[in-house]
Amino acid sequence: MKAFLKYREIWLLAAIVVLIGLISTRFPAFADAGNLRQVFNDTSILMILALGQMVVILTRSIDLSMASNLCFTGMVVAMLNAAHPAIPIPLLIVIALAVGLVLGAINGLLVWRLNIPSIVVTLGTLTIYRGATFVLSGGAWVNADKMSPDFIGFQRAAFLGIPVLSWIAILVIALFFVLMTRTALGRSIYAIGVNPTASVYTGIDVGRTKFIVFCISGIIGGLCGYLWISRYVIASVEVANGYELNIIAACVIGGISIAGGIGSVGGAVLGALFLGIISNALPVINISPFWQMAISGSAIILAVVLNARGERQQGRIILKKVEAVT
Repeated sequence: MKAFLKYREIWLLAAIVVLIGLISTRFPAFADAGNLRQVFNDTSILMILALGQMVVILTRSIDLSMASNLCFTGMVVAMLNAAHPAIPIPLLIVIALAVGLVLGAINGLLVWRLNIPSIVVTLGTLTIYRGATFVLSGGAWVNADKMSPDFIGFQRAAFLGIPVLSWIAILVIALFFVLMTRTALGRSIYAIGVNPTASVYTGIDVGRTKFIVFCISGIIGGLCGYLWISRYVIASVEVANGYELNIIAACVIGGISIAGGIGSVGGAVLGALFLGIISNALPVINISPFWQMAISGSAIILAVVLNARGERQQGRIILKKVEAVT
C-alpha cells in the first residue's frame, strides 16, 4: 500500500475526487456522468497541449511558444477553409500538423544547432509567431459565418455518445503513453532529464532528441490550432493569448518536474483535468474570476512545493544507499 501511495498521480486523482465532491455539495448535478463527460471534453485541448509540453519539460527545456503556434496554425487553416470550403477536413488537419511541425522544428533547430537556451528561443518565437499571425491575416478575424459547416461540426460529432474531440484526446493520450513507456525515444527523454551528460556516454544524441521533442510539441500545437478554432469558431491574433501559462501549470500540477526527468502521461492529463474542473465549476457556484485565478495559482505553488520535497527525498534515499555501501 505504501508503494502504491508514493505515486503522485494517486494523490492528484484523490484531490480531483475530493474537489468534485466539494463542488457537488453546492451544485449536485456537477457529479452527473453527463456533466463529467462534458468537463472532460472541455478540457481535452488543454490535456493534449500539456502532453506536448510534458515531453519538452522532461528534457530540462520549455516551450513558451505553443499557444502562439496554436494561434498561427489556427489562422492558417481557418483562412484556407474560408477561401476553399471544399478542402476536406482530414486534409486541413494534416496541413495544421505540418505547419505546427515546421514551427516546432524552428524552435528545435535553434536549441540544438545554436545551443540557445530553450526559454530564450521560445520567448522570441512566441512573439514572432503571433506577429506572423497578424501579418498573415492583416489583423482581420475569421468568424463563424466564413467557416464551413464541416469545419465547425467535425469535432462536435459524437461517436458512441462521446464527442469526437474527446476521442481525439483519448487517442493522443494513448499514443503518448506508448511513446513514453514502450519506445527508445521515451527512455531517452527521461534519461536526458535525469542526467544529460551521462546520457551522452550511453549513446543518446541529446541535441537531436531535444530537436525531436520540440517537433512533437509543434505538431501538438498545430493539431490544437484546428481544434481550438473549430471549437470556438473564431480566428484572431488574440486566440489563446497567455494560454502557455495554463499549459505549463497543468504540467506542474501533474507532477512534471521543471528540473526534468520526472513526470508521467497520467500526471499531465490529471493536472489538466484538475484545472479544467476548476474553470468549469467555480463559475457555476458563483465564485469570482479573480478567486478562480487565486485558486489556480495556489494549486500551482502547492504542486511546486510537493515536487521539490519529493525530489529532495529521492536525493536523500540515494545518499543513504551510497553511505550504506561505503
